Amino acid sequence: MARRVLSTLLLAAVLSACSRGGPGDELERYVNRLEGALEGALDGAAPAARDADPLLPPRVGALQLTVPGDSIDALDFLALRGCALQVTVGKRNSSLGRLAAPSQRLLLELEFLRLAPACSEQLRAEGRDELAATLDRAAAAKRERLAARIFNATLGSEEFRAFWRAPAALGSYPAQTSSEPVSALATIDALAARWLAGDYSADNESFELLLSTVARGDGGALLAALDLQREALARADGVLARRAAEGPLCPGGLVPGEVDVLRTVVRKFFVGGVQPWSAAVDRRRQQLLPPLKALEDRLGAVLPPAYVQWRERRDDALAAAAAPRQHVEAILDLLAGCPGGPGLAPA
Repeated sequence: MARRVLSTLLLAAVLSACSRGGPGDELERYVNRLEGALEGALDGAAPAARDADPLLPPRVGALQLTVPGDSIDALDFLALRGCALQVTVGKRNSSLGRLAAPSQRLLLELEFLRLAPACSEQLRAEGRDELAATLDRAAAAKRERLAARIFNATLGSEEFRAFWRAPAALGSYPAQTSSEPVSALATIDALAARWLAGDYSADNESFELLLSTVARGDGGALLAALDLQREALARADGVLARRAAEGPLCPGGLVPGEVDVLRTVVRKFFVGGVQPWSAAVDRRRQQLLPPLKALEDRLGAVLPPAYVQWRERRDDALAAAAAPRQHVEAILDLLAGCPGGPGLAPA
């Protein structure tokens, strides 16, 4: 129980980071100090190289779902006189409509679905039952394909790909992050839920602004931060493991000088430096992921294999958020049996 309490206390410590540089400097400082504290474990290991943008989603062209056309053609457009839907079909069949971005194609489909029932009713009132039936079939097909349209305009779009693009440098991340991307993701998921439930109302400008906000989001920075943390703490874990392989740190109850040095290094550079940043990164992860995963779950039936494969790799990378807890456990294992206990709780 005492071990679990101490582990929780260490992981929950929220102190002001003392580093003047970025998170990489703080992590590197800690690993170097840890190596110095456990000299027997030093082997001159250099930081592992990390790939640039290792988890950027596939290009949009490889993700976009093919959505078949329907039976409303140019001749039908002329026959839809008197219906507000005629304008929508005209926009959709124009050269601009055929080359429209996925978001605009989605908005045109929603407009079609919103206006189709009234037009179908009008056509029947005019005795044009055959055209009304054709229109009803087209609307039914569009409803069946709506999830694919939503995927193309959201998860499979350029804006969502930009969300996962890593910045050139992390800087003070995540200190300057905004709630706007989180809110935008949640709103897009709520819109998708409403559209799939049969409410096709949409504000075109607002939807485009939501996508722009997502594009400015920090999914890529989050992955880069977790990768940086994973690499550094893996090296730190290696230092601890090599020292543990040499035997107990406190044989026979004796406390060698390296124990006090180790405790000081961990308190000052891990608990007081690395951990506050790691905790902030994990909080950001817990903010960004729920609305994003909610949208992925909502569109799960239409996710293309390329996206599913990339999501699996991404989720593996996100699991690196557990690295600080694993590192604490490694520290506690090494200090187990030393008189006075771990002695790592922050003052």
